[in-house]
Amino acid sequence: QVQLIESGGGLVQAGGSLRLSCAASGGTFDNYAMGWFRQAPGKERERVAAISRSSVSRYYADSVKGRFSISRDNAKNTVDLQMNSLKQDDTAVYYCDAALRYWGQGTQVTVSS
Repeated sequence: QVQLIESGGGLVQAGGSLRLSCAASGGTFDNYAMGWFRQAPGKERERVAAISRSSVSRYYADSVKGRFSISRDNAKNTVDLQMNSLKQDDTAVYYCDAALRYWGQGTQVTVSS
């Protein structure tokens, strides 16, 4: 059983940056592709970014390409999401996942005008 704990959310002005981090425990971290989803009120959950086990491959939703960057540290069992040039549309609860099987509790990101 893998446990995931997100951190780093908060309130930021449009144009600002935030760095989310997800710490994993209870499993073999580098066995899992990792990713970030988000869900805004009244909207479907959206896959924002993903990274393969060895960081060779990365995926980004079109809505965040060029602004967000996903990275992982297999020695520390963490996966980060660097978010730059934030927009109000980025406001959501952000969730970390491991292989689409395990999920964290989420961290709120609010972007103000």
